[in-house]
Amino acid sequence: MSLLRQIEVGLSKFPFSVDPSFPVPLERYLKLLLHWNKTYNLTGIRDSNQMISHHLMDSLSLVPYIDGSRIVDVGTGAGLPGIPLALYFREKHFTLVDSNGKKVRFLTQAKIELELENVTVVHSRVESFDDKFDQVVCRAFASLDNLAKSCAHAVETDGTLLAMKAGGHESLSENSELEIVSRLSVTVPLLDEERVLVIMRQRASGALNNL
Repeated sequence: MSLLRQIEVGLSKFPFSVDPSFPVPLERYLKLLLHWNKTYNLTGIRDSNQMISHHLMDSLSLVPYIDGSRIVDVGTGAGLPGIPLALYFREKHFTLVDSNGKKVRFLTQAKIELELENVTVVHSRVESFDDKFDQVVCRAFASLDNLAKSCAHAVETDGTLLAMKAGGHESLSENSELEIVSRLSVTVPLLDEERVLVIMRQRASGALNNL
């Protein structure tokens, strides 16, 4: 089965609508990632089938939860989940932040080749990046506490932080600047692994982080 057909099959399993032309830029991004990954080691996953499930479909599972107009992807790496989301939401602006120079070079090239005028690439640590956004998104490899500590300053007063976790039931410490609003089980097409989406916001006075 071709890469394009595999992408089409995965997209067909999502509950949201997808433009018929959408698989094409996704395939272009995937091929670009496969090519650069040979030299720059952008991601530990090298198999194209796994990239479709673990990277493209995993990233796009956030689509139903994106409701802001300005979104930042922190620690974006190879542009995940930011680039697939930016390809889907052409009307929203995405800022991709990463501290790794070679990954930033890839992101800059991907922005050019995919004609992503709604993307800004920033070479920085998220802790040093001084801006606020409607939504902060990330695939959370760090603990929720560390993530909240690093990203709280980037979340608008009425904004949210969306953290995709591999599983588990972490809580935030009571002195965290953020609070957990909800914890959702997410089904990712073509991926037989548990995914949990943790949604956080600026902490209300007196709230306890025990969700």
